[in-house]
Order: sequence, then C-alpha cells, then structure tokens
Amino acid sequence: MNLQHERLIGLCESLNLPFIAQGDAGAAQEAARSQTGDSDFLEALLKAEVAGRQIRKQSLLTRLAGFPAIKTLDEFDYGFAAGVKNSQIDELAGLGFVERQENVVLVGPSGVGKTHLAIALGYRAAQTGIKTRFTTAADLLLTLSVAHAQNQLKAVMQRAITAYRLLVIDEIGYLPMNREQANLFFQVIAARYEKGSLIVTSNLPFGQWDATFAQDATLTAALLDRFLHHAHIVPMAGESYRLKHQR
Repeated sequence: MNLQHERLIGLCESLNLPFIAQGDAGAAQEAARSQTGDSDFLEALLKAEVAGRQIRKQSLLTRLAGFPAIKTLDEFDYGFAAGVKNSQIDELAGLGFVERQENVVLVGPSGVGKTHLAIALGYRAAQTGIKTRFTTAADLLLTLSVAHAQNQLKAVMQRAITAYRLLVIDEIGYLPMNREQANLFFQVIAARYEKGSLIVTSNLPFGQWDATFAQDATLTAALLDRFLHHAHIVPMAGESYRLKHQR
C-alpha cells in the first residue's frame, strides 16, 4: 500500500465511505487497464458506495425484522394452495398497500402457506427499505402483557408497534385471549389504523374471531371495523402441506 492510497483510505474513513475504501484499489487497476476517464472513475466509485450501502441496509432491515426463516414469493407453491390468485399476490408484491397504510389478512386452515406468504411479503418489504417487524400473536401479547404489568406499555407500543411501517402478526386465533390480552390487541390495531400497515394470518373466519377475543363481540366488531376498513383479504384453502409432505 503506497502513501497516497493510505491517505485515500483515511479520507474515506473520515467521510464514512467504507465501500469506496474497499474497492479503490481494484477500481483504480480496472480504470488504468481500460483507460477510463477521471469522471467515469469517480462515478464508478460512487456507484460502488451506493450499492454497498443498499446491501448493508437490506441486511440490517432483514435482521431487525426478526423473520423465523427467509421465505420468498418465488418459492410459493400456487398449485398447492387453493383459492390464492397469482394476480392478487403479484399486486401485493408491489407493496402499494404499505404506501397506502392498508392491511393484508391471510385466512385459512393450518399448513396451507399463510405464514410463507406473510414472511415473503415482509421480506420483500424489508429488501426495498421498508422497516418491518415479524411476530406471532402469542409473542406479541406476552410482550404487551409484561409491559402493561410494569407500567411501560406506552414505551413498548412506540418501540414495538408504531415504529414499523409494516407489522406482520402470525397465528391469530390459535390461542384464546383473556379480556386484558384482547384489550391490548385492540390497542395495537387502533394505534396502527391508517398510520401503518399490518399483515396478519389466521385460521379462523372473521365470524369466529370473537371466540379468540375473550368472547367479546363488541370489542371484536370494533377491532374488525378498523382492521378491515382498508384491507386485502386472501382466502386460502386446502390440505396441510406439512402433513401431505409427511405422508
């Protein structure tokens, strides 16, 4: 490493340009080989910096999202999941629903691919720079119940609920809630109404959601009114993919 290169590395560090620092030597050699002009050389370095930052941001947002696994839309088996329209999923994949603060609800029995689609849409959002968070309904309610007991609910709601442009909540309906949990979940829906997007999965049709929310028909109706006001409903049917694969 010559002295000039050392000075360039120092300047890049001072200006927080790590990817230019990493690629400077290789870019200089390529520029010399192809006799690239100074402006083209500078443009190539700046493009490398932008690309490197984009990859770093995607990686960071994906880690922050907390996906249990990475699933993509390309991997989804449309031939297995009955009722899922390619055109509807393609439209959702454009992420316009996030820009419009709309919701997505994936409804169907266990094992038909609801979680796969929820993760895949969340992953697509994170890859485009949208701050996303994935959680199960059980984990979310545990977090909120502990925060409520410790008188920290407002802070946790700001940190874990409203801080994300897209919140993915998996497995609503698998476990019944008590009245306090149902009220806490209502607060989540109310806090994000027309302010941020939700993707939720549920094994229950809407007419049975009150069985989950402490048998409180009034609260359930108010919750669904807010949640479904701006919502894309994706009905799914079929046999469990996991059971079919096992057999």
